[in-house]
Amino acid sequence: MPEEEKLVNYYSCSYWKGRVPRQGWVYLSINHLCFSSFLMGREAKLVIRWVDITQLEKNATLLLPDVIQVSTRSGEHFFSVFLNINETFKLMEQLANIAMRQLLDNEGFEQDRSLPKLKRKSPKKVSALKRDLDARAKSERYRALFRLPKDEKLDGHTDCTLWTPFNKRHILGQMFVSTNYICFTSKEENLCGLIIPLREVTIVEKADSSSVLPSPLSISTRNRMTFLFANLKDRDFLVQRISDFLQQTTSRIYSDREFAGSYNSSDDEVSPRPGSLLPSSPQRSTGSDDGERPFNINGNSVPTATQTLMTMYRRRSPEEFNPKLAKEFLKEQAWKLHFAEYGQGVCMYRTEKTRELVLQGIPESMRGELWLLLSGAVNEKATHPGYYEDLVERSMGRYNLATEEIERDLHRSLPEHPAFQNEMGIAALRRVLTAYAFRNPNIGYCQAMNIVTSVLLLYAKEEEAFWLLVALCERMLPDYYNTRVVGALVDQGVFEELARDHVPQLYDCMQDLGVISTISLSWFLTLFLSVMPFESAVVVVDCFFYEGIKVIFQLALAVLDANVDKLLGCKDDGEAMTVLGRYLDSVTNKDSTLPPIPHLHSLLSDDVEPFPEVDIFRLIRTSYEKFGAIRADLIEQMRFKQRLKVIQTLEDTTKRNVVRTIVTETSFTIDELEELYSLFKAEHLTSCYWGGSSTALDRHDPSLPYLEQYRIDFEQFKGMFALLFPWACGAHSDVLAARLFQLLDDNGDSLINFREFISGLSAACHGDLTEKLKLLYRVHVLPEPSSDPDEPDSAFEATQYFFEDITPECTHVVGLESRSGPGVEDGFVTVSLKPDRGKRINSQENRNYLRLWTPESKSKSKNAKDLPKLNQGQFIELCRTMYNMFSEDPDEQELYHATAAVTSLLLEIGEVGKLFSGAPAREGGDSPTCPQGPPGGTAFPKKPAAPLALAGDPGSTARAEAEEASSPGGPMEDIKLEEDPAACSAMLISDDDTKDDSSMSSYSVLSAGSHEDDKLHCEDVGEDTVLVRGPQGSAALPGGARLDRDWAITFEQFLASLLTEPALVRYFDKPVSVMARVGGAKNGRLVGRPPASASDYDLSTLSG
Repeated sequence: MPEEEKLVNYYSCSYWKGRVPRQGWVYLSINHLCFSSFLMGREAKLVIRWVDITQLEKNATLLLPDVIQVSTRSGEHFFSVFLNINETFKLMEQLANIAMRQLLDNEGFEQDRSLPKLKRKSPKKVSALKRDLDARAKSERYRALFRLPKDEKLDGHTDCTLWTPFNKRHILGQMFVSTNYICFTSKEENLCGLIIPLREVTIVEKADSSSVLPSPLSISTRNRMTFLFANLKDRDFLVQRISDFLQQTTSRIYSDREFAGSYNSSDDEVSPRPGSLLPSSPQRSTGSDDGERPFNINGNSVPTATQTLMTMYRRRSPEEFNPKLAKEFLKEQAWKLHFAEYGQGVCMYRTEKTRELVLQGIPESMRGELWLLLSGAVNEKATHPGYYEDLVERSMGRYNLATEEIERDLHRSLPEHPAFQNEMGIAALRRVLTAYAFRNPNIGYCQAMNIVTSVLLLYAKEEEAFWLLVALCERMLPDYYNTRVVGALVDQGVFEELARDHVPQLYDCMQDLGVISTISLSWFLTLFLSVMPFESAVVVVDCFFYEGIKVIFQLALAVLDANVDKLLGCKDDGEAMTVLGRYLDSVTNKDSTLPPIPHLHSLLSDDVEPFPEVDIFRLIRTSYEKFGAIRADLIEQMRFKQRLKVIQTLEDTTKRNVVRTIVTETSFTIDELEELYSLFKAEHLTSCYWGGSSTALDRHDPSLPYLEQYRIDFEQFKGMFALLFPWACGAHSDVLAARLFQLLDDNGDSLINFREFISGLSAACHGDLTEKLKLLYRVHVLPEPSSDPDEPDSAFEATQYFFEDITPECTHVVGLESRSGPGVEDGFVTVSLKPDRGKRINSQENRNYLRLWTPESKSKSKNAKDLPKLNQGQFIELCRTMYNMFSEDPDEQELYHATAAVTSLLLEIGEVGKLFSGAPAREGGDSPTCPQGPPGGTAFPKKPAAPLALAGDPGSTARAEAEEASSPGGPMEDIKLEEDPAACSAMLISDDDTKDDSSMSSYSVLSAGSHEDDKLHCEDVGEDTVLVRGPQGSAALPGGARLDRDWAITFEQFLASLLTEPALVRYFDKPVSVMARVGGAKNGRLVGRPPASASDYDLSTLSG
């Protein structure tokens, strides 16, 4: 494991392989589950990434009462005999949840550094990461229990009693203290709950203790309520913590006000924020709008709406009165009495009576403010003054994919309601949805958000509707509205489990018909707003804001239970959906004072007898009576189990879609592409939690197609290049990786996606000879970054080895090794030049291959012609790459000989090409004028006078075999290499009379890398050996020679020259086993080196 991987905790346990347990230790880190055992000289190891886990369960069997089962795509693993299995399993759940969040959001784990240090008297040492994760788990439960903002952190909790004035009792429970809140909940469920924001606190004081009331603590708030806590074990420490948080809250409020320019003096210790409390009168939302600015109809400036849409479109005359209005009036009076007895606003006592009032239906006039209070959105609104207006102002006039989708759906949002039949309501809906899309770009906009938001706008003011939407999307319905509706799919799986447990007689039938997956998405995403009449669905929303998602599950089960007999008789899913649709459409709210709004269900036909009416309040009561035992903590446990399954299923679906899209573009098989995609994404995720040169947000863009979402930077690409590409050998590998990365990075953002990665790997592994060589050529023809294109890179001049080819026969390079041999000095390169007339390069096999290549080259001639010419500096680097490429090949020596021959031939071709390129003669009197060749013909070189020459001597030519291949009427005359009039199908060879002492073209290029350990080992060192040594052991150009700017070769010349060497043809033609390389990469990528098996009991196999 790398140093960045941090251990959270480890536990003693047994791992079962087959029927044999192995006692050892399970190590839980942020990203991996590992097991290690060493008994009787035998070692067993197991490494599983959390992101590969598809199922994590705690089971019990007859033989083993406590077993933790860990399932991956590749198998199942069982762990038992834990000292504390509950603690271990909870930690595993938490780490797996973090991994699933990483798959969703690509956010790495960041340790909380603000945790206080442990006291010296602590009973046992606990790692900082373990304490961090424990604190996170407690804070999550705390926020969910009291509907607090998602950044609130629990500081501590203690047992205490609370004096409740409404029944004159001391209630036993727990006090929770966090940075901004003091909360209380009774031991007896739903008996009493309390939320006290510190921004509302004015006085905290210790009262006198007595035998009846030991260690009391009094807390007073701005709305003149006093809360008396007692039986506090460490009261002094608690008061000190609350005082510290109060001081921070006070200073933060004042700084916010100064920033907002809305500071007002107050006699209270902690001044209230504007709008931080619910209005003292529950009728405020329907009262006079004196001094309030009207709705912004045009939507051209910051919104200033202060009324709800329902009050502006209420169709009721003042003198109208009927039994429904009388019942509505009684509901309002009941809530007023409740406020008088239990308090009003965010600090009120929340009791069983509160839930009873909610289940009876919230009055129309109080619905918006109570939604804000019960959902906890009132806290976020109070702590972010001016946030919404600023967000709207910044989002105006900006367009993206989310805003386009919003515009498309605006007129589909409750079109039957008059509030959304004109621009006023549409403009308000547009502003709220657009503001949220810019607040949370990870969600942006999802269908169904428009329906929910339109209902929020009917009962809440525009800013309040925005914060209600924030509470829905980010806390109450987590991950529901992202691009893949993961949260809804998770709850769909939870609903299936609940249906199996509570309506078992219907479960098998529903599974066969596939109805559960269809109904749950539409029911859950819109909270029944899209499937029930409006006046009935808002009652469901009332209960949802109070009880949370359990109400939706209860109601869905009640609907299925009420239609069991009819559903069992259905023959297909369409019939079942019709039954459920007609039932939901018949749900009515007889207490509603709203005018009837038509709700035409798409599945309801006119010729069918209407369904008997179902009262919404009776349906909700039935759901509580039959399914009220469903607890929120049980739902969270089931959500975890389903989240693993859903996210991994989505990952598999995404992989299949990507493979299906790209399989026609590459030569890889489907299996190979799936393995490569898994490896590519694993590298992307690894960079998220082990760091990289760019942030995870830069490397992951959810708005792009799946094929282009995940991207890796050069550091990750360099590692994958070394593991997967067949050309990654020697010290030159990183340089070649950098060049290939630059070639594949089409948009120049220093990141490459999976499509770009596969295009390069496919050409290198499964391309034909021409494709591979074209890729190699293109990699080296790229301009050097941050250097003058007219000047050669100085690094090349300092690191290249050049040797003059001085014989017309085949030039052999003997014994290129990465280690030194006897008699070879450090930093020297030796080349043995020996004639070999026995090998004929123009064999019949190669001639046949050339003929086969001819029609293919014609079809690709346009692409080949588009490739720029290779200058001498780039050619030097190309040669260096080729020499390093063969360092581990079995035919290493033969490939070096062939490369030396091709190098010499290309150098001569480039030199002769200068004669016909129209380049001016070199300056200096010692350089003779270049002779002119025959018009339109081929230049033929003279035979050399001497067979050998030393380095720097101008007399050198190509070999006789190349000359034969270039003669008219030869086997290659039908292959057109380039259309330049100065060159024909022949291989151009330079005249030795045209070169001076400073010419570079007479040197063959050999590179053993710039490392001192990389040397050339020659078996035969004789008089025909050239030794060149630069400063500090590096290669340099002899005699102060410089690169020739006029020298260049084309891709066709490079290809044709390489085809003359059978060894090189075989090398580039041999198949590459991608699956073998992927298997090696899986083992080597994670641990940094190939795993060494200790015994036949070794389990060093990576999951996934």
